[in-house]
Amino acid sequence: MLPIAILSGGLATRMHPMTEKIPKSLILVAGEPFVFHQLKLLKMRGVARVVLCVGYLGEEIEAKVGDGSQFGLKISYSFDGSSLLGTAGALKKALPLLGNAFFVMYGDSYLDCNYEAVYKQYKQSNRPALMTVYRNRSLYDVSNIVVENKEIVYYNKKSHIPTMQYIDYGLGILQKHLLNNLEPGKFYDLADIYINLVARKELACFMVKKRFYEIGSPQGLKELSELLQKRVIH
Repeated sequence: MLPIAILSGGLATRMHPMTEKIPKSLILVAGEPFVFHQLKLLKMRGVARVVLCVGYLGEEIEAKVGDGSQFGLKISYSFDGSSLLGTAGALKKALPLLGNAFFVMYGDSYLDCNYEAVYKQYKQSNRPALMTVYRNRSLYDVSNIVVENKEIVYYNKKSHIPTMQYIDYGLGILQKHLLNNLEPGKFYDLADIYINLVARKELACFMVKKRFYEIGSPQGLKELSELLQKRVIH
């Protein structure tokens, strides 16, 4: 299985005041820091190696998580440094820890899907990248993808059009060379990388059937807390 980069460097302003003194990854969900739930799920799904891309209060995440041995994982850290690098900029800095291809997910996402199946489809596609999508119909968040014949034909997070029935599920696979042209230490958005890949027809598509969960909004935190609390009870 490929290593996975978790993008955990944002300021989480939507979750203020909760995240003014702690990073979003350490918000308590069902009695544990959110990142603990993420890591336990990844271990169950066959992931062995994780790189946490951290920024704001990242040292607190490292202090709690450590080297990953408590989760049965090998965990490394890549720090943004003095300025935020954005999602793609953070990946650029983490490349020495990731190898030639890697999964990527967001630090506020809880994605219970078949990671092995995602990887298999990526390999079969013979494309340099893959995006998982979910037929959201703007239910849990605003849809941002047009899919035709199981192909992503349009992706835009900033402008919604009626034919957008799908959303970026939050899990992708990228090859290292796709980030080669990014200038180290500069701010870049992963969404722009995906847009260019769609234009070049280089982005494979994997359709996930089960919904995503996230803690990037108060409503999302409430929904995930309820889900995980039920699992604790049972």
